[in-house]
Amino acid sequence: MTVQNILDYLWTLAPLACKESWDNVGFLAGRKDAEVRKILVALDATDAVAEEAEALGCQLVVTHHPLIFRAPKHVTDADPMTETLLSYLEKGIAVISMHTNLDCAPGGVNDVLAERLGLHNVGVLEDGETAGLLRAGECCPVELSQFAAFVKERLACPGLRYADGGKPVRRVAVGGGGCAEYIALAAASGCDTFVTADVKYHQFQEAQSRGLNLIDAGHFETENPVCARLRDSLAARFPEVETLLSKHRDLIRFL
Repeated sequence: MTVQNILDYLWTLAPLACKESWDNVGFLAGRKDAEVRKILVALDATDAVAEEAEALGCQLVVTHHPLIFRAPKHVTDADPMTETLLSYLEKGIAVISMHTNLDCAPGGVNDVLAERLGLHNVGVLEDGETAGLLRAGECCPVELSQFAAFVKERLACPGLRYADGGKPVRRVAVGGGGCAEYIALAAASGCDTFVTADVKYHQFQEAQSRGLNLIDAGHFETENPVCARLRDSLAARFPEVETLLSKHRDLIRFL
């Protein structure tokens, strides 16, 4: 099995056409014809993940967040981003990243997030600009404080922030990672609650003014569940390759 074989399959799960125009996804480091016997799946392509992959004997790391966002002008240890890239290259570990295309794809980040939160009748929220990014579904009516506690438990959040829009929770929009820019879409789509991350102060105010409950459950916590789904999909498609889930965790700490 080669890196190219794995990449070809990942494109069927998260097509290139689904990515945002600014994004950088796909085969980002290594040799496409390199043999793959072990894969490590992680949210981020960090130095620690490179060391973990090397210790486990992996030839390929598959991540959600891209190893490279902007085009480097050099690949040296003079810059943190290129130093990390250099580390993967020196270790002979290839990197494939599926980012905004995996956010939007069926069975991707936001479908997995909706599933983890127990939502039913889940569908895509679409306004012509989000490329099918957000999902929305229903739950049994519950008070916001109870639902927030449920989200914290289901996503293993060390803490979360929320603002009360004045409604019980019945119809919930989800957007893994930083999707608070879509508050208006969530509210206009009949949702009373929006679970996302990286929410700014004024965005909490905007949500409340729209009568929308807003929960910031953390960037890592809202996206990481897809990694287990990716691991399972790769293991089922390539049973001859050992596919492992990284021990990588969120670096943010709460007092």
